[in-house]
Amino acid sequence: MMAETIRFAPRVLFLSADPDRVRRQLGGVALVEAAARPLRDEVSTDEIIPLPAMVHFDAALGRYPLTGFTAAGERPIGPDAIRAAGIEVLVAGARYGKGSSREHAVVAERSAGVRLVIAESFERIYRQNADNVGLFTSTDFGLVERIRRGEPIALDALLAGRDALSAAIVRAGGLLAYGQAKLAEAQRIPDATSDDRPRTLFEKIIARHALATPDTPTAPVAPGQGGFVRADLRFIHEYYTGMCAHLLDELGERIGTSLALHDPASIVCFEDHLSYVHRSPVHVAQGLVGDVLGLSRAHRAFVARHGLKDHGYLQALEAGDPGNTGSQGISHAVMAEQYALPGQLLVGTDSHTPHSGALGCVAFGVGTTDMANAFVTGAVRLAMPEVLRIEVDGELPEGVTAKDLVLHLLAEPAIRSGAGVGKVFEFGGSAVRALSTDERATLTNMTAELGGFTGLVEPDAETVRFVRERRGVDIAITPWMCSDPGATYAAVVRIDAAGLSPFVARPGDPGRGVALADLPPEERVPIDIAYGGSCTAGKREDFDHYHAVLVWAAERGLRVAPGVRLYLQFGTAAVRDYCAAKGYLAAFEAVGAELLEPACGACANCGPGSSTDAEQVTVSAINRNFPGRSGPGQVWLASPPTVAASAIAGRLMSFEELRAGAPGHTGSAVTG
Repeated sequence: MMAETIRFAPRVLFLSADPDRVRRQLGGVALVEAAARPLRDEVSTDEIIPLPAMVHFDAALGRYPLTGFTAAGERPIGPDAIRAAGIEVLVAGARYGKGSSREHAVVAERSAGVRLVIAESFERIYRQNADNVGLFTSTDFGLVERIRRGEPIALDALLAGRDALSAAIVRAGGLLAYGQAKLAEAQRIPDATSDDRPRTLFEKIIARHALATPDTPTAPVAPGQGGFVRADLRFIHEYYTGMCAHLLDELGERIGTSLALHDPASIVCFEDHLSYVHRSPVHVAQGLVGDVLGLSRAHRAFVARHGLKDHGYLQALEAGDPGNTGSQGISHAVMAEQYALPGQLLVGTDSHTPHSGALGCVAFGVGTTDMANAFVTGAVRLAMPEVLRIEVDGELPEGVTAKDLVLHLLAEPAIRSGAGVGKVFEFGGSAVRALSTDERATLTNMTAELGGFTGLVEPDAETVRFVRERRGVDIAITPWMCSDPGATYAAVVRIDAAGLSPFVARPGDPGRGVALADLPPEERVPIDIAYGGSCTAGKREDFDHYHAVLVWAAERGLRVAPGVRLYLQFGTAAVRDYCAAKGYLAAFEAVGAELLEPACGACANCGPGSSTDAEQVTVSAINRNFPGRSGPGQVWLASPPTVAASAIAGRLMSFEELRAGAPGHTGSAVTG
């Protein structure tokens, strides 16, 4: 158990938006808060621990916290800087830790000596990960001067405003210790929906999966109330498996016994992020390929030890130079294709786990410690979120996709100011009901960028069609699988689908969206790379869009513009096979696209499609464009048809504009 008071060293680092102020503090200057402001908002986990550093999964991470942090376009924090400066307290603006679920971020901070992070607000997964590993978090800026005066801080002050379960986990010394003490006998709560209160679909699914524990004897109901649920499926990928195994081995040593996994048949494992490491500029340049192979070895050893289901690489990287390789599919995309069912609850070690919510299930991302605890106890922690209804009515115009819709939503002032942070996004309305499951998955997948807990769509006849087509299985939608009339929502956001048009997001953040038609001419920048792929944009219907544009171009003797490289990367092996069966590959090859086997690829800054120079400009169909996410260059986000049209035009352009012969088209005729 934790001591009731904590004393921190008075070494505080304000994460200022001014890089010189950051450097001065690291050099020993103690700034007061007013002198450090403005503070950086929305510091992402990509900045806290850049992807190349994630080849480590132990104390070695302590060399790298905040090495991706940007201020005024500069990176003022180098390797070992936090540890060398003796920083124990970090102070930042709003939405600290947004983006990926990577627990490497909090482990890196803690391993460097950081003990407390103070911010105006935190992203859900980041804060939960911090609790799990014993890193304190607070929104009380008054603590800064008290710490600098050397005052001991009461544990109650550090836990002020936290839900009872989060406080209990912190007091226990972290989630794994708590799990061993409190979760061994957890059982599902019977009749959790026995009253007639109107509920959202999310609330119904949680109630049907809620567990009774000593601290949470009833299902969580009130917003913020903590609880535990039993997941129908749990999945993990190679970035996290080694850390998970390491945590479980440490726990086993502490309690003096080898730990068995709870219901191993419900665990699915993936190698999907790093299969193109041999063609990843950053990994090759930094000599990290061997470390990546170590991650794969740790993953495979864990799979073999416990006899788990595994979706691995198409060919082993250890066999020398394998040429183009890939994986059986991106984890969350495969989960939707092959596993998820309406009414289920899924968790995965990826912020884009909500992808499967398109099928009417609850799917959310967790950190490595959460997954390690779930592996051995079967219990998954959550704090009950509010539900936000996104009502999209009308008909989407031709050429407007779900990606355009979500980029529009991300640019909404209320969403930009954090209205969706920590909430469930329930997508509905006539326009959503008209979408295919692939397109619905784009919406639920990008709940991560919206700051939400998860996203879902009520299952219907389209869901039945999708499962039958992809798996050859007939399912039934039972009457309870919908939100009740009169269910309570935090708010309802209404969007007129007919008023939407192709959207892009400016480099730096997915929320920097603008209608392409409103983009000033000087921002219709020439591009160097066009990338279509990732979980968000590597699905069958995404490839229908790529093909529609590129076959149009091929039929007119056009190909990818000079100086532009177009990469199309399948999300799963099933998508690749679908494209081959539909005859798409000939058109892709005719225009000069390079086809890549399934993998996260450039979205994980690991493979072709990543930039190599800060001056390069990419138009990409991936889900996020935080600094450094896909290389050092500038990444514009766009829909699949806009990515393909821009590749032909040589600059940002929609398919409608390309067909209309808009000025600026530089695509070359097909030769030879």
